Amino acid sequence: MKIQSIRGMNDLLPEHSAIWQYVEATLARMLGAYSYREIRFPILEKTDLFKRAVGEVTDIVEKEMYSFDDRNGDRLSLRPEGTAGCVRACIQNGLLHNQTQRLWYTGPMFRHERPQKGRLRQFHQIGVEAFGLAGPDIDAELLLLTARLWRELNIDQALELQINSLGTAEERATYRQALVDYLDAYKDDLDEDSQRRLSTNPLRILDSKNPDTQLLLKNAPVLNDFLGAESKQHFEHICAVLNNAGVSYVINPKLVRGLDYYSQTVFEWVTTNLGAQGTICAGGRYDSLVELLGGKPCSAVGLAIGLERLIMLLDELGAVPDSVDQQVDMYLVAVGDESYQAMQLAEQLRTALPAVRLETHCGGGSFKSQIKKADKSGAAVAIILGEDEVSSNTVQVKFLRQERPQETVDQASLVEFLTTNFKK
Repeated sequence: MKIQSIRGMNDLLPEHSAIWQYVEATLARMLGAYSYREIRFPILEKTDLFKRAVGEVTDIVEKEMYSFDDRNGDRLSLRPEGTAGCVRACIQNGLLHNQTQRLWYTGPMFRHERPQKGRLRQFHQIGVEAFGLAGPDIDAELLLLTARLWRELNIDQALELQINSLGTAEERATYRQALVDYLDAYKDDLDEDSQRRLSTNPLRILDSKNPDTQLLLKNAPVLNDFLGAESKQHFEHICAVLNNAGVSYVINPKLVRGLDYYSQTVFEWVTTNLGAQGTICAGGRYDSLVELLGGKPCSAVGLAIGLERLIMLLDELGAVPDSVDQQVDMYLVAVGDESYQAMQLAEQLRTALPAVRLETHCGGGSFKSQIKKADKSGAAVAIILGEDEVSSNTVQVKFLRQERPQETVDQASLVEFLTTNFKK
């Protein structure tokens, strides 16, 4: 019996890896330009970390985490999101005391969900976190950063920014009670999930996908009416920055996010191009989380980008540059018994042209079959080395993607020739 991969945990095949590398490199470059530094932390953490950070009554902790007891009897979980682990790492390593930090990370997350398009059990995120900055300017900067990223990837026209304010913990608690009081009168009419959430996490009812529940919410209290002056000012500042920068947005009063640690700003970048799983990027402010996990009080705001969905959107829009699919720039053909000389020449070229991706033919075969493989590789040129070329210290350069004649080039001037005639 063949062993298959676990449902919802997919292989990344070589023909798809180039687009992942392109997206990851673009994100890393963009984040570096905004002075964010990479941090790496374990995939596996103590389960209590996520119970405290994410919230015991959230769907993630209640139903979706991969948890187990290790040999020492400790309860461990594969990380379902990155923020909690990042905060734990910062506290443990003393990165937050009287300091500001701009950090990013990437890697797999795990949730036991029903696999579907854009929703996997092992999925990948790039997370961005800023610590020690209380004002709304850092919230706004994160939104400007992501808006710039979408422009860089040429997908900005397919994404809509939705934003909301959850206010402070106290304001949200007052609103929560008002919402519960209102919904109690309609309890029997709520869907099953919403009935359960009424006593555990009532704000999540606001983004229920059940149309009957949404009808009941039409006259429900609105969170904005419960915000104090400071919370309103914080949110208005963000909106003003976005307006000034020409970044369009929609205020969505039902946007609450699924994690307990959010306060003040929450946001999502969504698309209609991917069906039901349309959220590409989401985040917000979580000023209480550092203290909740044992650190000193520290302001914090962050976001996460779902890489699978982002790459799906790039594919859907045809926004992947043609150069990404080209994995080989040059192909070295060795005709006859010239493999020794071919290997030597290939290493010389790799030293002189380190940015060039050069594939050396291995395994023998006829000249015709080698040229076929060179063409199939996607290379722009084939460098041909046969017995005659070895004896005359030359090579033949065949242009595979241009209508121009094959040329004989001295090996001594090959690097100069390729540099002049090959533009990567």
